[in-house]
Amino acid sequence: MKTIFDESLRNELIERIQSIQEENIAQWGKMNVSQMAKHCTKWNDWVLGNGNHTYKQDLLGKIFGKWGLKSNTKDDRPMGKNMPSGKAFTIKENGLDLENLKENWVSQIASYAHYSNDAFIHDFFGQMTLEEIGIFVYKHNDHHLRQFGL
Repeated sequence: MKTIFDESLRNELIERIQSIQEENIAQWGKMNVSQMAKHCTKWNDWVLGNGNHTYKQDLLGKIFGKWGLKSNTKDDRPMGKNMPSGKAFTIKENGLDLENLKENWVSQIASYAHYSNDAFIHDFFGQMTLEEIGIFVYKHNDHHLRQFGL
């Protein structure tokens, strides 16, 4: 299984992130490339525990979360297009500094080599094992890079 905890896969994601250009056009979804990069850095901060976060599973997650987690971590199949994003991770800003966002994103990906956020609870999936976190973090970052043809 592909996981963010694999050094070669982290390096591959970093190379893809570094290749992002303002000219990249989304193949699906509503975000432009800078909004996508901001979404990913905000999401990675959440998973990594950077900043002030309250971790709790929402009601729908308590009902369907384990099923959703299993379907998203059982194999290397990429995440589907147009998956919904939580309101906290919806980015509508324009005029974002893409180069700064890329630098931050690269740093975040590298920091997964020393992941240690025991408090993390996914708002939909709930409590996740380290293996599930590794798989899902890789898939989420890969999903958004593929969204822009990278």
